[in-house]
Amino acid sequence: MIECYNITKIYQVGSVENRALDNVSFKINDGEFIAIIGPSGSGKSTLMHILGCLDTPTSGKYILDKKEVSQLSENELAEIRRNKIGFVFQSFNLLSRTTVIHNVMVPLLYQKMSLLLRLEKAKKALKDTALNEEFWHYYPSQLSGGMMQRVAIARALINNPKMILADEPTGNLDSKTGEEILQTFERLNKEGHTIVLITHDKYIAAKAQRIISLKDGQVIEDEPINESKIFKAIAE
Repeated sequence: MIECYNITKIYQVGSVENRALDNVSFKINDGEFIAIIGPSGSGKSTLMHILGCLDTPTSGKYILDKKEVSQLSENELAEIRRNKIGFVFQSFNLLSRTTVIHNVMVPLLYQKMSLLLRLEKAKKALKDTALNEEFWHYYPSQLSGGMMQRVAIARALINNPKMILADEPTGNLDSKTGEEILQTFERLNKEGHTIVLITHDKYIAAKAQRIISLKDGQVIEDEPINESKIFKAIAE
């Protein structure tokens, strides 16, 4: 599904060159559960923005579903972000003055479909995240952190995307709630979604099938979980 070849991203601040990603290459197959791990400043968020078609590399190739992303128009990129990729963020990014069910419907605003169909799709997505129906007409401020993240996951699911990009999705949650959210991702992966989980936490990364480890903008490990040095360090 994803092919990255020699991806480099450089930010120029005056005369200072910041190489956020440096010659990064890897592939992700349909249906994989991948953890991209690294400390702050390792390039994780920059890579996520490129994988999510929110940014472009300075050099190198990013191929998504056999299409080179740099060759696509803005309309084609918008369609990919809307229909092929679901985004889940640490800070939830919910609209504070909008109810749960209407937050979930946001990705459908620019699609030609009836309100009834939008509601049906939103209800299905919320059921898939196991958020109790009594909360569907609450506002985000009335929900716990775990509930808000379930709403964010439902919003990411509403167009049935092939890939879900999750950036530190448990970062604002307690350990028990975080574990429940990770179990949701595991279930979604078993249902066929490709999951790319961005994290700095090696214990969370161990939930994946494969770990790609970044440091100073470079890939220093790309191994199945049972061969990963990170996983072995946890097991010991």
